[in-house]
Amino acid sequence: MLIGSLLSELLLLAGGAALLYVGAELLVQGASDLALAIGLKASTVGVTVVAFATTAPELFVSLLGAITVSTDTGLGTILGSNVANIGLVLGVSALIRPLDISDTVLRRHVPFMVLAAVLLVGLGWDGRIGTVDGVVLLATLVAFTVAILRKIHETQSEITTAERDKMPDASPRDVAAVVGGLVALVLGSRWLIDGGQSLLAAAGFSDIFIGLTVLALGTSLPELAASVVAAVRDQASFSIGNVVGSNIYNVLAVIGIVAVVTPISVASGVRAFEFPVLLVFTGVLVAMMVRGERISRLDGSALVVGYVLFVYLLLP
Repeated sequence: MLIGSLLSELLLLAGGAALLYVGAELLVQGASDLALAIGLKASTVGVTVVAFATTAPELFVSLLGAITVSTDTGLGTILGSNVANIGLVLGVSALIRPLDISDTVLRRHVPFMVLAAVLLVGLGWDGRIGTVDGVVLLATLVAFTVAILRKIHETQSEITTAERDKMPDASPRDVAAVVGGLVALVLGSRWLIDGGQSLLAAAGFSDIFIGLTVLALGTSLPELAASVVAAVRDQASFSIGNVVGSNIYNVLAVIGIVAVVTPISVASGVRAFEFPVLLVFTGVLVAMMVRGERISRLDGSALVVGYVLFVYLLLP
């Protein structure tokens, strides 16, 4: 019985990994073609549609965990996922190919990522993220969305008639690729999460540890898969936009919604360790972006090492 259960969990992990790869290939190709067809930059598509969609696993896990298990699971998932997005996703992507930072992402999107991290730490410093705090986060999300929509409107209005005539038409195949890729990413991450969570729970690990490691890593796999494929295809702006957007939505949308549904308790250990780690990773990433307007392979190595150290320090 034990061997059968172990085999089923390993099959879930393998199937999830396969779906992630297929989903990432479909998503990056479809989203890139659609961006060209409607005149948007890859970074804008990455920070909006793709980032919001790849945040779906975090929202699902956090809401389900808060309602059925504990808010520790949801908070741990978001904190761990945001750290994994910076340390692992961008780190690995930069190792594959140095990532150039677009001016739009640096000036318009990154400030919201920093604001989201600071708000999360500030609102949770008293040990509780309640309904009012959730409303504040959701209101900030609305402001971010308005800023993005204004930029998209400006971009569209700047396209001349001659340029529009040269743009390819958006095809149903591209839309199907994006939708199919997102479904495969969410399903694949779900299988990986189920397999990894069962193995750790059986070994006796706590909810907050599972949330910060397996669930956080699992829910970051859509971002990792999409960003790595984008890096391989030399579409760095897509990778950066995806991670920056995901970190914004993770805090403002996911924590905001969960806090409105049920208050989130913040343990003293989280305030002493995970909160500072999130701020440090966010600050280091911004410093790397501002310093050279790119994330080099050396930067990527430092981010990956930092993430490995973070996980090591979490071990009981």
